[in-house]
Amino acid sequence: MAFGSFDNNEGSVMSEINMTPLVDVMLVLLIIFIVTVPVMKHSLEIDLPKVSTAPQLEKPDVIKLSVDAAGHYRVNNVPISDDALAKEMNAMATHQPQPVVHIYGDKQVVYERVIGAMAIANKAGIEKVGFVTDPGN
Repeated sequence: MAFGSFDNNEGSVMSEINMTPLVDVMLVLLIIFIVTVPVMKHSLEIDLPKVSTAPQLEKPDVIKLSVDAAGHYRVNNVPISDDALAKEMNAMATHQPQPVVHIYGDKQVVYERVIGAMAIANKAGIEKVGFVTDPGN
């Protein structure tokens, strides 16, 4: 290590920073970091569900549930009452695979009737309910 100079000025102060000790300390810290990182475990054990990649052989039926401007329900374009709709949804929920219900709501219908149809499907246990919109109008 060079702390002095060959000059005869013994009383002069050295104005440069000696970088050698700093580099030594940084190399030691780097080696400690490299050695300790593989020992630390930064993982979390999660039990993931097992799935099969086999294609679904049977496609579920698609049920068209529409609500007209007057608030009346139609299942596949057949008029149906509220009570009959609940019974129909309960019957559909028992099928395997369970059908997909697409809800078509008229622009003029009270929103409560569309939410009522969704609630009936939910109560029956239908898992897949979707809304179909007409973006052109």
